[in-house]
Amino acid sequence: MRLLWVLPLLVEAHNKSFMHHCAKECACQEELSANCTQASLTELPKHLPPLTEHLDLSQNQLTHLPRRAFVNTRHLKVLLLNNNNISTVADGAFSPLESLLRLDLSRNRLAALSKGFTLGMGSLRELLLSENQLTSLDSHSFQHLDSLLRLNLSHNFIHLVQVRAFGCLSTLRQLYLENNRIQTLSNGVFTMLKSLEVLHLQGNNISYIDIDVLTPLTSLALLNLACNQLSSIHFKTFLSLQTYSTHILLEHNPWYCDCDLQRVFRKLRNVRRLLLDDYENLSCAEPPELKGYLLNNVDAELCIAEMVTVLIITVTVLITVVAAIVMAERKRKIREKHWTDGASEVSYDS
Repeated sequence: MRLLWVLPLLVEAHNKSFMHHCAKECACQEELSANCTQASLTELPKHLPPLTEHLDLSQNQLTHLPRRAFVNTRHLKVLLLNNNNISTVADGAFSPLESLLRLDLSRNRLAALSKGFTLGMGSLRELLLSENQLTSLDSHSFQHLDSLLRLNLSHNFIHLVQVRAFGCLSTLRQLYLENNRIQTLSNGVFTMLKSLEVLHLQGNNISYIDIDVLTPLTSLALLNLACNQLSSIHFKTFLSLQTYSTHILLEHNPWYCDCDLQRVFRKLRNVRRLLLDDYENLSCAEPPELKGYLLNNVDAELCIAEMVTVLIITVTVLITVVAAIVMAERKRKIREKHWTDGASEVSYDS
């Protein structure tokens, strides 16, 4: 009986202690969740329950994350910092968060990732950095992310991706790089991404792809290269993909429709493990007489037209050669006749 009487007092005391640890700008629930969204925060809240696992700081006015910024909430599993004005993140800002699984920094003002940006995030599964101001990625950008499964870098200004930029992401399954400013895909860029299943590269300026750049992607199921600047492609570039089936998207590129391109796509369509999902939507940008035509509607005629052209050239060359031979033979006979006539005149004079 005494225990039943004491229990409500203990619960009340716990609740008062819990509320004491929750910042006034936030709404805390059951010590595991703290909602501080749209609170006009310019600094991180100082008082939060130490056992908080889900912290929402989105849609505030934060500009900087200091070193060990979340040392008092080291049990966080989900941290939402999207839709702020964050432009700088100190090395080790997330270093105490050894249990963090999801970090959302999308729609901020990050222009670069420091070497210590990922310190202490070895358990992270999902990192969202879309709609920032990133311009380049190097081999230090994503160190320590040994468990990362999903990385979103879409809608930035990335034009340079150095070799081995993703070299530490051997567990990564989804990579989003769409709507950036990438121009080429060079060998070594995707080294170590043996677990990658989804690669979004649409909406860039890609005009050239190295033949072996896709070789490391032994698990790739979807490759989106739509809306780039590809005018041609090498057959071996896609043939290097050794997965059971890979879906490839290529529409809205300025294809140069000629016999070579037709041969490449004919071969690709015969490779059963490669699925050109939007082949029927591919259209020609060059040459001018084929602009706007669907490749699927003209591909059978491209090599025929080229063959006719080659045949015409060949016939023209043959006619020229024959004419040259005939003319040479005529000249030879004329010279022989002149020589014979000259010899006869000399004999007669004698």
